[in-house]
Amino acid sequence: MSDSPSLRDRYFSLIDEIVQTTLKGKIRSKQQVYQMLAQGVSAGTGEIFEQALSDRISATQSEIDNTKDELKQAKATRSLRAMQTIQGEWERYQAENRVSSVITAATNAIANAETNNRLQALLQAIDPNQAQALNLDQIQQLAKALLQQAQTISDTETTRELQQLSEGLTEGLQSWQRLQEHLVSWIYDRSRPMLGFEGAPEQRGPWALWASQVNSPFPKALFQTLALNHSITELAAKQRLELNEFVQLAVILQCLQRGLVNWFDKLVYDPKVGAKLSISTFLTFAVIWSLLANGFQSNSRDRLTSGCFQITLQILRTFAQQKYFPLYGGIFASFSGDFLRSALNYLDEPLRRVEGTQEKARILTLIGYSVAAVGQYQQAHNFHQQALEIARTAADVPCEIANLNHISRICVAQKNYTEAINYSQRALILSRQTGERIGEANALANLGYSEVLQAQQLERVEPEVYEMAIGYLQQGLQLSERLGDSYGTESVLQQSKALCCSSLGIAYIILSQPQAAIPYLEIGWQAAQMSGDLYLQGLNLSYLAEANYNLQQIEKAIFMGSLGMYLLEQINSPQWRQAAGLMTILRGQIGTEAFEKALKQYRAQIIPIIGVDGYDYIPQLLVKYQNG
Repeated sequence: MSDSPSLRDRYFSLIDEIVQTTLKGKIRSKQQVYQMLAQGVSAGTGEIFEQALSDRISATQSEIDNTKDELKQAKATRSLRAMQTIQGEWERYQAENRVSSVITAATNAIANAETNNRLQALLQAIDPNQAQALNLDQIQQLAKALLQQAQTISDTETTRELQQLSEGLTEGLQSWQRLQEHLVSWIYDRSRPMLGFEGAPEQRGPWALWASQVNSPFPKALFQTLALNHSITELAAKQRLELNEFVQLAVILQCLQRGLVNWFDKLVYDPKVGAKLSISTFLTFAVIWSLLANGFQSNSRDRLTSGCFQITLQILRTFAQQKYFPLYGGIFASFSGDFLRSALNYLDEPLRRVEGTQEKARILTLIGYSVAAVGQYQQAHNFHQQALEIARTAADVPCEIANLNHISRICVAQKNYTEAINYSQRALILSRQTGERIGEANALANLGYSEVLQAQQLERVEPEVYEMAIGYLQQGLQLSERLGDSYGTESVLQQSKALCCSSLGIAYIILSQPQAAIPYLEIGWQAAQMSGDLYLQGLNLSYLAEANYNLQQIEKAIFMGSLGMYLLEQINSPQWRQAAGLMTILRGQIGTEAFEKALKQYRAQIIPIIGVDGYDYIPQLLVKYQNG
């Protein structure tokens, strides 16, 4: 500290020298100013230089404001402009030095890591959640730094791995350059009519197009697998990837995911669609990496498995920070196909490696909902309970309320209606205290739904009991409708609306009022489609089938029941069997020929939703149900 005054004086002299040299016309570019700063300012003394520059700027501005001599004022103005140039170049120098320091630190961390941890260190360096996240140019700089570091190391194995990591980064960036112009072109291709990542082989989504644009074998094979809706896990299990191939894929998928999200987030002409597609993008890429992990794990590729989990977690942590993160949604949103079946078993693995943070609470909430949808209620309860505790610690009130609501719904599924009412009441009180309206709408739906089921369980027949419960359900629906369609929350609002409507519809079915149930269930189905929640779509359709069956609307019951059965089975929800049971009864009552005729009658309405393959799979599902 004793050197600070003399150092400050030296920096005053440096500033004055640059200003005078500029005024004399000897400095002709900003780069010259940059070089003088780089040579004149010692490492670790930037704050002293910044203070000296600030003092000079303030003094010069004061001279301009207070002098009446026009010549002195003009000279001071020129000096101030020179100082502003110094300030701009100093900021550039600082920014570049920070990046250089980050790249140097990352290179050293990767080089010094144990062999089994070297890939993990690289993935951490390119993690977009880092405070100083690297852009593509800086990732290229990292690749060069790793290659240079490799040339200074005597250990052959370390040298080889650093070269592979460098090669993977470079090849990934080169592949991205080829893919970049095709990032969203598939959206405008009329031969690919559906927007999203689900659908019939070679017809929807970007995968086939991207496969045609990459030269590297594994990325091409992965995109082709996705296009054909084949198993990612099986693909990964057959691979013996080198480090450079894995890193290349990591760069390609990261660039694609971030590029799509950035593009969708900027759909200002229709932000509702943009938010939904961004959600779908985050979930799609998280699932891809989790399924790759599954495949590598079966092949005992521990390092690659760990890398997949690490990338999955990075994606989910970025997602959890977005304003449209679905606290009432699931990981299966906007997806279909066999390749989802085992994803949920692996998505929770990365979270075991993360301390309690707000992001972790939100990710656990997402996974808890997903696990509950496939009937794993105790596991889902554990996820939500853990998320609830973390959310309280992090003061994330919307997340806390969401988990109270989710636990209430799980209690309903477990027929523990007293606890369901308890949790929904707690959610209702907290949401009203804090003004969390989405949470309040869900709490009202859960409270009314729980009370209807409890009254039925207790065989209570007093009309006022059901009237009060129905009143809660209707309040929840009205509130979800009043919330409107504010940007970034439309998917969540539609999901809340779908839940409220399905709860009302199911309540009316329980009360043997199918005619009253149908309008709510139809609105619930439409809202679930808009939110992309396959579970709520399937649930509403299944109960619509039951309501129409009770009214002897047999063809409609077959149409809706078959769709509901298919969607629920696709996400591995055990509730598909409820719809399949009803379809089996109907086929037995009217005969196989009449059943198939009724199904064919709705073929044109079914195919846009689940594709030709899905339509053809419906009879196979009934066989699967009958075979147990």
